[in-house]
Amino acid sequence: MHPMIPDGDFRFIALDVETACSDACSICQIGLACVASDNSIYSFSTLVNPGTRFDAFNTQLHGIGPEHVAGAPRFGQALGDLFPLLSRHHLVQHSSFDKRAVAASCQSCGLEPPDFRWSDSVQIARRAWPELKGNGGHGLGNLKKVLRLDFHHHDAGEDARAAAMVVLLAEARLGLSFHDLIAPSGRRTPLGRSRPETRTAHPDGPLMGAVVVFTGSLSLSRHDAADLAARHGMEVGGTVTKATTHLVVGDQDLAVLAGHKTSSKHRKAEQMRAAGHSIRILGETEFLDLVSSDD
Repeated sequence: MHPMIPDGDFRFIALDVETACSDACSICQIGLACVASDNSIYSFSTLVNPGTRFDAFNTQLHGIGPEHVAGAPRFGQALGDLFPLLSRHHLVQHSSFDKRAVAASCQSCGLEPPDFRWSDSVQIARRAWPELKGNGGHGLGNLKKVLRLDFHHHDAGEDARAAAMVVLLAEARLGLSFHDLIAPSGRRTPLGRSRPETRTAHPDGPLMGAVVVFTGSLSLSRHDAADLAARHGMEVGGTVTKATTHLVVGDQDLAVLAGHKTSSKHRKAEQMRAAGHSIRILGETEFLDLVSSDD
C-alpha cells in the first residue's frame, strides 16, 4: 500500500476524480478527503496513468498531461491499493460522475465495479441551501463563493476536501448528523427532518432525573448516543423544552464552522439559558466524560 494513504477509521470519505479526456474511464487523478471523528480532514491524492489520450480541454482544467502520469500506477493498481480503505467507509461524491468514472475504469481493465457505499454532496447541499436553486446552483464553483470555501478547483484532492467541507457545513446548518443527512427519504418525516431518537431513562441510572437532547454532528450515531444516555438514567428528548437539562452538540459546533449558524436546538437552548433556565450545553466529548464518570 502507498505509504501516504490514510490509515484508520473515519466518519466518511469524500472522493473525487479527474479524467484525461471525455471518456469516463480515463481517470488520471484520484483524491480523497477522510473525515475523522473530530471533523479534521486527512487528504490524499494520487496520479493515475489512464493509458489513453489527454484532451487539451481536460489538461487546461486540471493541469495534468501525459508527462505527469508516465510513472504513475494504472487504475487497477491504484484501486487495489485504495480498496481496503474505501470498502469499509461511506463515500461522498459531488454529483454522480465519480461513481460512474470508477465503474467505467473498472470495466475498461476487466474488473468488477466494487460495491462501495455512495452518497452525493450535491443532494446534501440542495437540502441545506435550497435558496441556491436557480441562484448559482450547487456546483463546487458556486458553493466555493457562497460558503467561502478555500480550495483549488479541479484538483482531485482539493475538490474532495471541498465536498467534505460541504457535508460538515450542512451538518452544522441543519443540526443533523451525517447518518441523518444520507438517510433515504422514506426514513424522514414529511418536513424532510429525521425522526428524533427518544428514550425512556433506565430507572437505576446514576443520572436519573436528567433530560438530554442531541443536536449537530456526533461521532456516535444518534441511536447509540441515545442508548448510552438512557442506560445512565437520562431521559432522551427530541426537542429542547423547559424540562431539558442537557443539550449535547457535536464538538465542532461549539466553535461554529465558517461563521455559519448553530442549529435551532442550540440557539433555543442558549436563549433559555439566557432567560434563567438551568440547561447545560456541552460537546460530545464532555458528554462522554460525564457518562463515563458515572460508571
